[in-house]
Amino acid sequence: NKIDKPLYLAKVIAMIDQVQWFSVGSDVKGALYEGILEKNGQDKKSGAGQYFTPRPLIQAMVDVTDPQINELVWDPACGTGGFLLAAYEHMRVQSKSASKLKHLREQGLRGQDNTPLVVTLGSMNMFLHGITGEKSPITLGDSLLQRPETLADVVLANPPFGARPSGSIDIKRDDFIADTNNNQLNFLQHIMSLLKTGGRAAVVLPDNVLFTKEGAEIRRSLLRDFNLHTILRLPSGIFYAQGVQTNVLFFKKGEPTQDVWLYDMRAGSNFSMSKNPLQRKHLDDFVSCYQPLGKGSYGERHETYDPESNPCGRWRRCSAQEFLAQADCNLNVPTWIAAEKSDVEQMDLGQLLEEMQCKLDEVNSGFAYIKQVLSTTPAAQQLGLTADDSSEVSNGL
Repeated sequence: NKIDKPLYLAKVIAMIDQVQWFSVGSDVKGALYEGILEKNGQDKKSGAGQYFTPRPLIQAMVDVTDPQINELVWDPACGTGGFLLAAYEHMRVQSKSASKLKHLREQGLRGQDNTPLVVTLGSMNMFLHGITGEKSPITLGDSLLQRPETLADVVLANPPFGARPSGSIDIKRDDFIADTNNNQLNFLQHIMSLLKTGGRAAVVLPDNVLFTKEGAEIRRSLLRDFNLHTILRLPSGIFYAQGVQTNVLFFKKGEPTQDVWLYDMRAGSNFSMSKNPLQRKHLDDFVSCYQPLGKGSYGERHETYDPESNPCGRWRRCSAQEFLAQADCNLNVPTWIAAEKSDVEQMDLGQLLEEMQCKLDEVNSGFAYIKQVLSTTPAAQQLGLTADDSSEVSNGL
């Protein structure tokens, strides 16, 4: 919040100055900083939520992906560094070797973001958690512009939703499967190229990545050249200032997909940032289904869904061949869970209003994207329309 009176500001500074910061451990300083980032992410007016992934979701993704201390973890759209930090905390307890821990701090993590302020925030987050080296593991740059120079063992990411910023360079890469302006499909292609053979990824992506026609060949490659073993269908209301439906795709490079396991966390779920925020315990059932044999394993799985004995089971298996046989390789499986009550019927007024706001945000985002595309046409240029006009129009919705 803004401090209007100089007297109050002076008092806050004096209180902060009383703390012996050099004697405070990095765990405490890091936790304080993370709390500030999360609080700012909850403020829809600040717009900071677009850079902040809910920490319970990050923790679950890291738990099941299980990065090891000798592996390189990448986040090509790292924001404030939440995935990198969670991976670091997960790996640093795996060894007491000083050399291994030093390697982890200095060479085990890599992140990139194209917003200077966010890179600064993320770098500070790393530093306050004791992740130090000659330079920050987070660098400024557009991940999509060129082939990766260093391949990753693990990629954890939540690429930005919506279109690329106005004025961005068009993506033209000869290592991409499809030439598209879809930002999320391009991030998926980049992450596929970023993995080593045997490397694994967990990536948050919107629903349209699963079914849009321009992504058909990308999805075919994902099934043929990677093991897309798991899709987690996320509920609405868990992201700050976002109105899109999302999933987490889990895949491994270098082996074809046999079965795709789907976990539907969306059907019958009502989350909101104010009334019912996502907590780590809400993901416990998914984690148990994902790795019945323990950390890092996804073998010996068993469906919880049965059309007769358990029609509300959230965990089921689909054959990769069924998807490949479709013309567009559509991965967007309709929900199979029998609904006892509609989502709207279960909502209170506050949740309903928040859901409506999410839908409006989604409309605004879609409208801005359409305007950005149309502004590049000759007709729009004759009328003097630019991509920036979209923000003025969408603000009125």
